[in-house]
Amino acid sequence: MNKELLINQAISILGKAGFIISERCDTRPRSFDIAARRDNLLLLIKIISNIDGLNEETTKEMQFLSKHLRGYPIVIGEKTRDHSLESGVVYFRYGVPAINISTMEDYFLEEMPPLIYAEHGGLYVNLDGFILKQERIKKNISLGALASLLGVSRRTISKYEDGEMAASVDVAIKLEEILDKGFTVSVDIFEKLHSRDSQIQETAAQQHSNVFSILQNMGFDVLPISQAPFDAVSQTSNRKDENSTILTGVGDYTRTIVKKAHLMSSISEVAGTQSLLIVHGASKTKNIEKTVLIDDKELKKFDDKDDFIDLLQERRHKIEVS
Repeated sequence: MNKELLINQAISILGKAGFIISERCDTRPRSFDIAARRDNLLLLIKIISNIDGLNEETTKEMQFLSKHLRGYPIVIGEKTRDHSLESGVVYFRYGVPAINISTMEDYFLEEMPPLIYAEHGGLYVNLDGFILKQERIKKNISLGALASLLGVSRRTISKYEDGEMAASVDVAIKLEEILDKGFTVSVDIFEKLHSRDSQIQETAAQQHSNVFSILQNMGFDVLPISQAPFDAVSQTSNRKDENSTILTGVGDYTRTIVKKAHLMSSISEVAGTQSLLIVHGASKTKNIEKTVLIDDKELKKFDDKDDFIDLLQERRHKIEVS
């Protein structure tokens, strides 16, 4: 299956599952392809045929953006190395979950979470250790006897029961056969996400240092981004009425920047953020869809973040009612 077909299938599943979906990010480089939201669940989705093509820098930025947009990163793929991704199995690349299109469909449409995850060259399942221990005692099977039947150590059985160790798929199947009961716990796709923070992208920070400094002096935390159709996420948590998050782009007024502004507008609508483009020199318009445009001279007039946010909201409101 080519990537275009894979993307279209993913978008179709998300639509059927009730997600609102952003336009596709077709800028390069890009850490995610689409943003999607259903109620309070925001996903930043990367779609790639071979998940081994993901590098650590991309996954770090996916995690970084997801953390600050209050969402989750996820990868939809087809294969790893020389074999296809198995259905019902979650794979992880640098802490980001990766699943195939069938698993995606089961999870979001059928509400059937996967039971298996791949790690360290094998397939594993989590066990409900409390029920396992209860059933073992009920059937009067000692730790040693069960360990012998499974071909593992007594310590391993204890770890299963204490919830300290996952079991291989083969062991889990044998357990179910021996005790005539299932103990497998479904995988929470987002539970194993690491909360690592990405390093500030020095090139982006240096390129737009003057603009970023103005925003920082107002009281914003400016978090530079290198692989998205915007250059930073600007945030403040001190505003009384809301935690304001702004997708922030910087550049000259060109066809490329106009295209980015359209994407920023689409992503911000899905992510529930504001969208701002700071233009060097005069701009031809005050907004591109829901992205507010401000030239750098106007930006310098502000020294208070609340006044600046009020301006953005006022201009966005005019867009929405016009």
